[in-house]
Amino acid sequence: MSFLTHLECPTCKQSFSSEIVQSFCHDCQSPILAYYDVSSAREKLDRNEIASRPRGMWRWHELLPLHDFTHVSSLGEGDTPLLPLGKIKSLPDTRNVWIKDESINPTASFKARGLSAAVSKANEIGLRRLAIPTAGNAGSALAAYSSRAGIKSATVMPSDTPRAIINECRLYGAEVTLVDGLISDCAKIVSSMTASGEWFSVSTFREPYRLEGKKTLGFEIAEQFDWQLPDYIIYPTGGGTGLVGMWKAFTELQVLGWLEGENFPKMVSVQSDGCAPVVKAFESGWDHCEFWEGAETFAGGIRVPISLADRMILEILNESGGTAVAVSDTDMQEAQQELGRQAGIFSSPEGAATLAALKKLRSKRIIQPDEKVLLFVTASGVKYL
Repeated sequence: MSFLTHLECPTCKQSFSSEIVQSFCHDCQSPILAYYDVSSAREKLDRNEIASRPRGMWRWHELLPLHDFTHVSSLGEGDTPLLPLGKIKSLPDTRNVWIKDESINPTASFKARGLSAAVSKANEIGLRRLAIPTAGNAGSALAAYSSRAGIKSATVMPSDTPRAIINECRLYGAEVTLVDGLISDCAKIVSSMTASGEWFSVSTFREPYRLEGKKTLGFEIAEQFDWQLPDYIIYPTGGGTGLVGMWKAFTELQVLGWLEGENFPKMVSVQSDGCAPVVKAFESGWDHCEFWEGAETFAGGIRVPISLADRMILEILNESGGTAVAVSDTDMQEAQQELGRQAGIFSSPEGAATLAALKKLRSKRIIQPDEKVLLFVTASGVKYL
């Protein structure tokens, strides 16, 4: 069912088996990535045949990490619409601006992709208790997919997480712990839970398979743009799984020979000016991020003081010729209103940050009106009421 061969640390190149429980490279403190025999896949797979399959991210199953499809935990995630932005009064000329609307996924966010893959692989290798530190949406996705798979889940989240998400996690049967602090404080509690071996952490980049689910964003984007990638992808960055996942997808598609153009998109990382470790590192020319003290923004999904994949994120931004930009909460709120009143989209604040970032980059003439741009609405604003 899958061309998955092994796991590997991108830093020291140490190889790991994909058949047993793995987390990250303890020698390098680096995430480990899934590798596939893409050359063999090129001989056997046909992009048009995949396009004819029933909708959903698991139609890409040969390039996803499950060997036994009976262990898949799916709720119909993936194949979300690609929409023209339409007219926005504060942004002249939007004919080349598109939105990938992830809000229609199960549990109303893009986190469904990663957690479907992670829970499915956990189910395949026999894990029965999964825990996650979360700003909200990843927790509800873990709870839903674990429920579907018959696996116990635990979510540890800040106490100011939107009440709708907290209630959602409890409805799915998750053990919910609320913490007076940030996601980094929640991560410390999950670490103590997993130290005994009773729970396994599916925290961002603490296991290799959430990335594989998010990778399907890249597959879909390429297909929806007729295999010619956009000039820019603007992505709200907390842990950065989607950004790294898309880049991984583009690399695999290039080896498959399915891309029509030679250029990859310029990747743009968007953060809040109240929590911008990637922006600070990028602008400083660093190859790593520093922990952001006193992180503060109402956009919980990007209130992440540091990511385990900080080096990979910065490497992708530089390699792609992209950039990183910070926007204010006021910028996000205004963009949220514009998306609702002028485009008919009720976006989460993180998704609205991408529109705010585009306006900034257009005003600085970094992005031109004739360049094709993709924005991400990562979750529904309904969850933030």
